[in-house]
Amino acid sequence: MLKIHLLKNTFNQYKPFFAFLIKFLLFYVVFTFFYKMYLNQYDVTKNEVDCFTEIVANQTKQFMMIFTDDVKSIKHDLEPSLKILYNNKYVARVIEGCNAVSVMILFAAFIFAFSTSWKKTLLYIVSGVVLIHVLNIIRIALLSFALYYYPEYEEILHGTIFPLFIYGVVFILWILWVTKFSGYVKKTA
Repeated sequence: MLKIHLLKNTFNQYKPFFAFLIKFLLFYVVFTFFYKMYLNQYDVTKNEVDCFTEIVANQTKQFMMIFTDDVKSIKHDLEPSLKILYNNKYVARVIEGCNAVSVMILFAAFIFAFSTSWKKTLLYIVSGVVLIHVLNIIRIALLSFALYYYPEYEEILHGTIFPLFIYGVVFILWILWVTKFSGYVKKTA
């Protein structure tokens, strides 16, 4: 009987945490499942690239064309990706992992887990996803330019600096949500 009482007290004490965890996991698992279902439409053995990754590669090319005319985005012959060519040099490839959909799902799951109002939550998720998408396009374009001029720094550029950029933005959006918009932090006078 004592164990049940302690368990009940512990659950009540940490109820907000468990509510957050359940909402987060539920959202994340459901949307990841649907994303995987979407990806399963494409045959990677035939080097098919999903539509959203193609959009990201083409929008990256369009953004780079603001600065130069010599940019191309073409399908890769040997793998399911698109190549970014700058000054006729293959500088980057855009694969499914580059489209930031997984990051968007992670972002949205956290926001949903801290939600108090459906309208505010939906608006923040949509705004955040659009911002992440736009910044991801800029990130890939800057990385492509950087790899053209500094190919010797590929590992640090691709593996550290540019992921830090996108995850840093997501972290800032999370902090803003929790402290300014979610309603969880009580305002002090």
